[in-house]
Amino acid sequence: MTRDHRHGPDDELALRAAALEAVLVEKGLLSTDQIDAIVERYERDLGPQNGARVVARAWVDPAYRDRLRADATAAIGELGFGGFEGATMVALENTPDVHNVVVCTLCSCYPWPVLGLPPTWYKSPAYRARVVAEPRSVLREFGIELPAEARIRVWDSTSEVRYLVVPQRPAGTEGMGEEALAGLVTRDSMIGTGLARSPGA
Repeated sequence: MTRDHRHGPDDELALRAAALEAVLVEKGLLSTDQIDAIVERYERDLGPQNGARVVARAWVDPAYRDRLRADATAAIGELGFGGFEGATMVALENTPDVHNVVVCTLCSCYPWPVLGLPPTWYKSPAYRARVVAEPRSVLREFGIELPAEARIRVWDSTSEVRYLVVPQRPAGTEGMGEEALAGLVTRDSMIGTGLARSPGA
């Protein structure tokens, strides 16, 4: 039985993917086990947990944070993450004064080695157009209410340069270790459409 990857009955992209999967299996080009193995690899080995480890290391290790700022590709590579979709990475730090958010206006360029599979909304024309034109409104829809004085910077990812947002470290995490901190980092916070979770949330 094939794995159901649909997020909802009206998700046209997921329906197309399911149809393509069925054809590949029917023609004997792929087995359902191979497809499940591919999906599991992206969920387990190429998921947002990798980016969360990068962020947590930057939160606890000032020297690593400096290396991440200077050469994100190399610093991310130190933790064993890299590859074609992460060949030229730039780290963007969120602060109380500046909030960074990432979009790919022309396609869906996305740093798979650190964030895994892109969410459906990231590839949608609505997000790609609106986050550039009205980022504050879009962020509000994601549940982020920024102070009026905070600046929002929208970064356009391309096939040449991909971005990783380093969210602000939540208050009350001073005594937490790196592994526990990584558990607070969400995929959306590394795109800039979310915040890191507070401890106990």
